[in-house]
Amino acid sequence: ARAGGDNRLPRWPMIILRTPKGWTGPKEVDGLKVEDFWRAHQVPIPDVTKPAHLKILEQWMKSYRPQELFDENGWLRPHIAALAPEGTKRMGANPHANGGLLLKPLHLPDYEQYAVTVEHPGAELGEATRTMGKYLRDVMQLNMEAANFRVMGPDETASNRLSALFEVTDRVWMAGTLDYDDHLAPDGRVMEILSEHTCQGWLEGYLLTGRHGLFSCYEAFVHIVDSMFNQHAKWLKVCHEIPWRADIASLNILLTSHVWRQDHNGFSHQDPGFINHVINKKADIVRVYLPPDANTLLCVTHECLNSRNLVNVIIAGKQPEPQWLDMDAAIRHCSTGIGIWEWASNDQDGRPDVIMACCGDVPTIETLAAVDLLHHYAPGLKIRVVNVIDLMTLQPRDEHPHGLPDDNFDALFGTDIPVIFAFHGYPWLIHRLTYRRKFHGYLHVRGYKEEGTTTTPFDMVVRNDLDRFHLVMDVASRVPGLRDRAGHIHQAMQDRLVDHRQYITEHGEDMPEIRDWKWPARPVENEE
Repeated sequence: ARAGGDNRLPRWPMIILRTPKGWTGPKEVDGLKVEDFWRAHQVPIPDVTKPAHLKILEQWMKSYRPQELFDENGWLRPHIAALAPEGTKRMGANPHANGGLLLKPLHLPDYEQYAVTVEHPGAELGEATRTMGKYLRDVMQLNMEAANFRVMGPDETASNRLSALFEVTDRVWMAGTLDYDDHLAPDGRVMEILSEHTCQGWLEGYLLTGRHGLFSCYEAFVHIVDSMFNQHAKWLKVCHEIPWRADIASLNILLTSHVWRQDHNGFSHQDPGFINHVINKKADIVRVYLPPDANTLLCVTHECLNSRNLVNVIIAGKQPEPQWLDMDAAIRHCSTGIGIWEWASNDQDGRPDVIMACCGDVPTIETLAAVDLLHHYAPGLKIRVVNVIDLMTLQPRDEHPHGLPDDNFDALFGTDIPVIFAFHGYPWLIHRLTYRRKFHGYLHVRGYKEEGTTTTPFDMVVRNDLDRFHLVMDVASRVPGLRDRAGHIHQAMQDRLVDHRQYITEHGEDMPEIRDWKWPARPVENEE
């Protein structure tokens, strides 16, 4: 019916078979009820060394009358074997059961065409996922005839700024509609239901049968599919070891409406821990990306849609935020996944006094704002800014294929220089990924530490000591050359924090100097 263009709501056939738990097994063992009872779970006959138990097992197995199915040599009897289907009609040989056999590459637009113009870093604001939505719209359009790309989400496509998709397609909906319904149609290619595990299951099934897709979700609620992610990652791991399994498209998960921009929804919506869960899986399966702006998000999205046999997790903001890199710089930065932002650094002529590292959109903003403050409160301080997009680059190369070799890593971070690392998630994850690196004893990480409520955006980072003022104090405490000035710097930053608290209490919004802060334009090229 679908192939013929009939999109009417079908009358799906349904057969319901209700059986007692443990049906066909022993009804009792040692006088205790088994069939249709909890004891039927797992091992209903616990001790095979007991003759009575062994006899029960023998009777159970013989109840299936195996002599009618197999001959004395254990071969299927001919009249039974003749019932088996042949060729691709066999369950395991059906190409839909090995979906990579049916997989066709997506037609992808040139992602550079969607670039956000960046005259100089941080000059303009932009919504990263809205830009991504325009790219996904055209991915959808280019593959409409092939009908092999879908976007799934728990009623969050518009909320996550991907509504450009609805310029070319609708939400799939097979039932009746009302006058006020929005973009519902039987042939829609966006699948929405407020059930994260249903969306995950839809996408897994879609990928396993040879198609492509993306699952968009609020960061805090993707935990609902933790166990489903586990099983898909395990399945991919085993498939790598089976030569006849054909490659399938990667499972792509976009996490937005994230921890640092859930100030309006509150504590229940603030949890960046899915990253920790993901990196427990095999290194050749998982990838985690935290692009800091729209152009880097475009690069990462294009890479993920081209990949195979992976689980790609992208964490990106949807709110208006500073745009840092033009497209050329974004491409260079994403090609390595980690690098020095020369335009934000001033250590080009010598050894840095401190390295300011950041990973994630909001930590990047706070890090650069801290650098701006340090130029005022500690003039002459040599600062290197390192931004991380590909989280797995922090691991050694022998732990992950994206890991930086030790020499390259040491060239970025040094081995005995204070490193202040502002991270999107839980800070101990960075320690876990880098514990074998030489710089680890000089590393100090700030991140989310389970402090949240309904408050202002900046107050969220303040509550978790990830704000620019705490980062400046961290530098003052850890750079030997600032010891004489550390007390004065600390006092100035504490005063700013008091001002912040008083202002949001009185006005219910962040101070203008926070809301309106921009990276100062300097005569430095926007380059990696």
